[in-house]
Amino acid sequence: MRDDTPGPVTVVGIGAGGWSDLAGTGRSALEAAEVIFGSPRQLDLVPPELTAERVRWPSPLLPALPGLFEDRRDLRICVLASGDPMFHGIGATLVRLLGPARVRVEPHPSSASLAAARMGWPLADTEVLSLVTADPAALRRVINPGRRILLLSRDAGTPVQVADTLVAAGFGAARLTVLERLGGPGERLVSGTADGWAHEVDPLHVIAVECGAGPARSVVPGLPDDAYESDGQLTKREVRAVTLALLAPVPGALLWDVGGGSGSIGIEWMRSHPACRAITVESDPRRCATIRANAVTLGVPALQVVEGRAPEALAELPTPDTVFIGGGLTRDGVLDACLTALRPGGRLVANAVTVESEAVVAAAHTKLGGELTRLSVSRGAPVGGFTGWRTMMPVTIWSVTR
Repeated sequence: MRDDTPGPVTVVGIGAGGWSDLAGTGRSALEAAEVIFGSPRQLDLVPPELTAERVRWPSPLLPALPGLFEDRRDLRICVLASGDPMFHGIGATLVRLLGPARVRVEPHPSSASLAAARMGWPLADTEVLSLVTADPAALRRVINPGRRILLLSRDAGTPVQVADTLVAAGFGAARLTVLERLGGPGERLVSGTADGWAHEVDPLHVIAVECGAGPARSVVPGLPDDAYESDGQLTKREVRAVTLALLAPVPGALLWDVGGGSGSIGIEWMRSHPACRAITVESDPRRCATIRANAVTLGVPALQVVEGRAPEALAELPTPDTVFIGGGLTRDGVLDACLTALRPGGRLVANAVTVESEAVVAAAHTKLGGELTRLSVSRGAPVGGFTGWRTMMPVTIWSVTR
């Protein structure tokens, strides 16, 4: 009887030092393999006397993975990965694809571990961000005075993009150190400031950033209103902080921000944790452009902006964990569509500033329960030579769990 059990897949982490730096378990797995997958650079690190078939990764990689492994399901497979395969590497992808029972991982020190060791930085206190696939603007979310950041780089052009981002954020004096080919015979460190960066570097590197002095940016909700470009459609700072508290972001959760305005709610939702995701729905094309610009400036360029009018624009969106309605409450079908789309146990928060929108949330509260909060905020403002209170429009907030 034919055994249909698929063969094992061993993912071996390998550094720039190549075969000589591999642990015994990694070497043994490669010596026993019938197929070895990897990039051309990684495959060149394996001794030519190994008899396994060598397969270079195709491009694009992810769509091809299921077929590559299915075609060789009966064989002993090794996959080469840079450093620690479970640290922003292909190991996690293969576990998701093939299941943890079929995949064994033999890690090597990660590039972040090696870089922290060379810099003398405690890794636990150092921000690590991958720019391999992310927009360099994502760096803006973690820039702050005195912070140390390790960046996994995409290619030789990444340091210039990082330097430009730092300069634009007011950190031109930040110190960059590019650590090339860590752990290999060609290891080299190149340093300079962001505003004077003009070095050519090897494509295989990690970037260490010492931010130094610069403008601080709070990590809690309620950024200053002037942090945003706006045409006036902006949830004001105090209301925004309370609204985000009621939305209660959790890592990995997806927010719908319906009636995005300037994008502040979706942006600060994503700033709360790197795994938080958000989709902003806005019907005005100019405001959509503003939202995208604000998202880049504030370090969350992955914010998805959908140009369209609710409820029609909501039809094809992925199921949200949380919904915020900042505009369009009085439009037929918007509230119902949001409540219907929300996953069981999900949370909806709606802000009302007009009598008509207050009537909608009052009726919804009567029918579905939840909590009603009314905010009235006054800010100090000049009155002649004195200071008086200028009261903003009150906001009624309805929050409910489905």
